[in-house]
Amino acid sequence: MKEITIVSKNEVGTLAQVAEVLGSVGVNIEAISAYEKNNNAIFHLVTNDVNTALKMLSRVPNVRLEQSDVIVWKMPNRPGELGKLTRKLANQGISLQSIYIVTRGNDFTEIAIKPAVNDFEKARGILGIK
Repeated sequence: MKEITIVSKNEVGTLAQVAEVLGSVGVNIEAISAYEKNNNAIFHLVTNDVNTALKMLSRVPNVRLEQSDVIVWKMPNRPGELGKLTRKLANQGISLQSIYIVTRGNDFTEIAIKPAVNDFEKARGILGIK
């Protein structure tokens, strides 16, 4: 799965502009993580149409866009499961850049895992993803 990272100056309404641009062309934001760092707004998005999202977001002034792979992992929705998963990765020296919830149900949680670039394939192997 692909993740879009948007970096822009942290100003009131930036997220509204991003969401409106995507919504206007029918792109759904399936997962989002947003935070401020050094007066920049940083958004990590998973959408239902990464190509259209990138095309439309490239028209938004003063934003920097990046596209990268993330691993979507489905695990039981119960205490301790995230600890088991991250311990398994940590024990193999996998460094994580980000992690956030994509979907959650009564009995499962899907998370987006973004390992460090040089750890991506190793993480896939540890998780049994081909």
